[in-house]
Amino acid sequence: MGASVGRGGRRRFRDINVTPLVDVMLVLLVVFMVTAPLLTTGLKIDLPNVQAANTPVEDGRLLVTITAEGRVMFDDKDVTGHAYEEFQVNEKVQSTRELYIRADKNALYGVVAEVVAAARRSGVDSLNLLVQPDDGSEAAGKSESKK
Repeated sequence: MGASVGRGGRRRFRDINVTPLVDVMLVLLVVFMVTAPLLTTGLKIDLPNVQAANTPVEDGRLLVTITAEGRVMFDDKDVTGHAYEEFQVNEKVQSTRELYIRADKNALYGVVAEVVAAARRSGVDSLNLLVQPDDGSEAAGKSESKK
């Protein structure tokens, strides 16, 4: 099979038959391709309620607002679909590298995730998610900084 008889009656190892190895690898590839999507769709989570301290937003802070309809507003300007470009050209974003995101609780998670990704790609180091504390006072910040 993979070896042949050489001179002197000794068996020498000449070449390896890789066909069985390739077959096994292809079977493993198919098994992992079929089972990987099943692992992520079976999880159900309930997001926790937020207990936050009061942190008033100072004037001059960069605020991104996401409405329940999915509109993204930055500095009173609608940037839906092109938030990344706006963050790139805004000098204040590039100098402070800090951004506050205020999203409606009925906003789609995907829209919020797109804004967070756009901010990260444009170089923002400190993202602050503004929430309404349980006691009903001003917006509070929950900071998430890149380490």
